[in-house]
Amino acid sequence: MKLANLDGRAVLITPDDLAVDVHQASDGRFGPEPAPLFSEWGAFRDWAQAAPLTEAAAYDPAALGPPSPDPRQILGIGLNYTEHAMESGFEAPKGLPPVFPKFLSSLSGPVTKVVLPEGGNTDWEVELVAVIGSTTYNIDEADAWEHVAGITAGQDLSERVTQLAGPAPQFGLGKSFSGFSPTGPFLVTTDEVPDPDDLALHCELDGETLQDGRTSNLIVSVPRLIAELSKIITLYPGDLLFTGTPAGVGLGRDPQKYIAAGQTLVSTVEGVGELRQHFVAADGK
Repeated sequence: MKLANLDGRAVLITPDDLAVDVHQASDGRFGPEPAPLFSEWGAFRDWAQAAPLTEAAAYDPAALGPPSPDPRQILGIGLNYTEHAMESGFEAPKGLPPVFPKFLSSLSGPVTKVVLPEGGNTDWEVELVAVIGSTTYNIDEADAWEHVAGITAGQDLSERVTQLAGPAPQFGLGKSFSGFSPTGPFLVTTDEVPDPDDLALHCELDGETLQDGRTSNLIVSVPRLIAELSKIITLYPGDLLFTGTPAGVGLGRDPQKYIAAGQTLVSTVEGVGELRQHFVAADGK
C-alpha cells in the first residue's frame, strides 16, 4: 500500500500512480485527513488492502504534503553509519546513537521551496524515515517492524552554524528551520519493498551525486532503534523516526560544501520515491 497526503486529504496511490480519495472510497469510514488514520492503523490497513481503487485521478506531486502531517514526536538519529560518523569527526557509536528532536514546524511535504537561513551553512542528509503505526513501549527487536505503519523518505536538513554553536551543540534547533524536515512522497508499507532492512539511499545537488548508501549499513538497524527507544520513551501512532544518514554530507568534505541559493536537492529512497527541494535566499531570490 502507498498512502499519500494530497492537499490535506488521505489518498491511496495505485500501481499506475493515480490517486484514490480514501474518504470517498471508504464511504466516509476513514479520512478525509491523513492524521487520524494512524490512531486506527490496523483497521485502516486491513480495509486498504482490499479497497476498491476506482475513481482514480492524476495528481500534482507539488500538492503532496507529509504522509504523517501531525506526529506527536519527530526523532532524529545521528552518526548511525560508520563512514558518516568518521567524516563528522566522531567514533562510531557502540550503543544507541545520539537522539535529537526535529520540531514539528520544520515538517513539510516532498516538493518544496526552502529559505536558506542567513549567515548559515545548510547541509543535506538523506534518510529512511520509519512511521510508527501503534503505541510502542518496551518491545522486543523481533517485533519492531509490526509497530511500523510504513516507511517514507526524509531529508534531515541541517544548518551547521546553529547546530554546532557552543557551549553545547544545538542539534534540534539546527535541524528545525522552516522546511528542514521534508518527507514523502508516500508512506509505503514494508510488504511493498523487497527488504525493508536493505534499501538504497541517494542524494544529488543540481545533478551532482552527493550520497549513495544502503540501510543495510546502519550501525543500529531500524528494528533495534525502535526497540531500544521504546525501553525509554513511548512512541505514538504517526511519530516519525529519521534513522540516520550515510556518508557524503557537506560538513565532512574538504573543502566543506553547502547548499547555495538557486540550487535543487533531489533525495531518493528505493521503493518510496523522491524528495525535491529548491533553495532560495531570505530575500526570495
